[in-house]
Amino acid sequence: MKKKIQSTNLSVGDVANRSGVKVSTLHFYEEKALIHANRNAGNQRRYNRDVLRRIAVIKAAQKVGISLSEIQRALSFLPKDKAPSKSDWQHLSKQWKKTLEHKIQQLTVLRDEMSSCIGCGCLSLTACPLYNPEDKLGEKQTGPVLLNQKTVSSD
Repeated sequence: MKKKIQSTNLSVGDVANRSGVKVSTLHFYEEKALIHANRNAGNQRRYNRDVLRRIAVIKAAQKVGISLSEIQRALSFLPKDKAPSKSDWQHLSKQWKKTLEHKIQQLTVLRDEMSSCIGCGCLSLTACPLYNPEDKLGEKQTGPVLLNQKTVSSD
């Protein structure tokens, strides 16, 4: 039989159990200012219940590919002790919509063009349709194309 948690000040273990997040992850989130804990007289972390909703927002955003730095920026406008409301979530999700649309576009191109370079291995084709469309990099440099290089635009 599970113990029902009555306290408004949850221990780190209680939050980990309720949220499904490891204690070490909670400490990391706190270090990154994504969540906030108070300390009791024994110097133990105590979280307000609203931290559970914050963690849910963090996990939902991560699941769709939003980085922790983007999450941190978006959550920074909220007070540390306030759970995101429905309108807060709508505001946050609008901020992330453009990022997600860009990622969807990149994945669609990858899916549709993958067979034209998957056997290469070097990703340095003269006109790679995925990473060097119309040989745009060839105008500025030679050598292999870096996957996370942002100098190539598909526009």
